Amino acid sequence: MTIIDPNYLFQDYVYVSGTSPVFVKHFEEYAKSVISEFDLHQGSLVVEIGSNDGTLLKFFQDAGMRVLGIDPAIEIAKKATDLGIETLPVFFNAELAKILRNERGPASIITANNVFAHVDDLIVFTQGVRWLLAEDGVFIFEVSYLVDVFEKTLFDTVYHEHLSYHSVSPLHQFFQAQGLELIEVTRVKTHGGSLRGIVQLSSGYRKVSKSVVNLISLESKLKLDKANTLKHYSNNIDKLKQQLQVLLYDLKQSGKNIVGYGAPAKATTLLYHFGLGPDMLDFIIDDSPLKQGLYSPGLHIPVLPSSALYEKNPDYILILAWNFSDPIIKNHLSFSKAGGKFIIPLPEVLIV
Repeated sequence: MTIIDPNYLFQDYVYVSGTSPVFVKHFEEYAKSVISEFDLHQGSLVVEIGSNDGTLLKFFQDAGMRVLGIDPAIEIAKKATDLGIETLPVFFNAELAKILRNERGPASIITANNVFAHVDDLIVFTQGVRWLLAEDGVFIFEVSYLVDVFEKTLFDTVYHEHLSYHSVSPLHQFFQAQGLELIEVTRVKTHGGSLRGIVQLSSGYRKVSKSVVNLISLESKLKLDKANTLKHYSNNIDKLKQQLQVLLYDLKQSGKNIVGYGAPAKATTLLYHFGLGPDMLDFIIDDSPLKQGLYSPGLHIPVLPSSALYEKNPDYILILAWNFSDPIIKNHLSFSKAGGKFIIPLPEVLIV
């Protein structure tokens, strides 16, 4: 496997959480649940690794916590800092963890959301977490869950940024080997299906939840570690490909105009694997100003603001950011009322 230099990938990152109302709400509820479950006191230190624009940390800060973000995206980190969420524009590692512990004390909470899959050396990363974590602190991470990727055929989450695809059984063993303990796991809806894991030091006092054993059992029943299981998964992808290709080809043959909605990284995987290019999609809409005016990688489909929907009046929208289908459709009811229709490609092909 070729590992792309993370400096190249992340220093000029363009995704920001704050542009998505779904994620803002998710992170608000996330912060409230953590503060409640772990009885955080005002002044407790909360550190987020891969903090992006500080959306999550802002909720902890508003509740009286000391917060620190760590994110290598230089411009995003600067904007977050300017808005009051101190963010270090660097990659997290064990050396940085030691420095921060000496300067700021141990962290009661360390979070890493949609970050764990991006890390090449998970051992060094986790050593840093262990160094920085308070004796009674917890490390909380969210990551795309392999069970959902398999059950819902979410193959488009497989791309260059993601170096690992996580399930509970190996994570449980991994944390044990690093002097940590996975004590709770919860399935959450983000990104089509994710896993939230809670980890403490091996010397921690909290009991391991039954949720850990339950998901390990589920993974065993699904036989995710067997070659035949993955072959079946591949066959399901091919079926979806054929179904979507036939649908879009028929629409184009009947003179319909089709555009895409959403330009996340996973859209590139979907477009290439399903053989969809500028001959099928006239343009792609994205709500982030950071992506507007750019082009999709390789296929060079222009990315435009949502106003283009009403200027050019396409007949169909293929929702490439399918995990945000509900809010996208809700936000563009006027498009529907004018006769426009939405196509959702995953986890099954649907016309709305």
